[in-house]
Amino acid sequence: MSSNTEFPDQDQGDTQVGYGRPPKTTRFKKGQSGNPKGRPKGSLNVATMLIKTLREKVVINENGKRKTVTKLEAALKQMVNKAASGDPRALRLLLDSARDAEIQQDAVGEQNPIVPELDQEVIAGLMKRFQQSEQQGQEPQEVDNGKDQSS
Repeated sequence: MSSNTEFPDQDQGDTQVGYGRPPKTTRFKKGQSGNPKGRPKGSLNVATMLIKTLREKVVINENGKRKTVTKLEAALKQMVNKAASGDPRALRLLLDSARDAEIQQDAVGEQNPIVPELDQEVIAGLMKRFQQSEQQGQEPQEVDNGKDQSS
């Protein structure tokens, strides 16, 4: 017996059905998306919604005065007040948040130094010129960098 007589569909490659080979009638047509409507244009992800919500303004009473602050600021004030009143959970959360903020601030400071490297080189050159002029006992000279100084 030949294999063609037992399984007539086996020689036709597109008609095989199995793992990773759905029936041809259920496959996506060329140029047709599996998600034709897709994500609606106006929908937001969770992170965007959280940031938007935390930036909303609320009115609080502080020392008898009405004050408008963001929800994030109000929540932080509330956490600090609870920690100050002796709530151990709020205190632990506050200390963890402060530590994380400090680490993040240090990381930002390393990425964006206050005085960039090029500026540091310029400052070092100026300091060298000032020191040389002090040693020679004369005023430091201005360097003409090609700009018109007639004004």
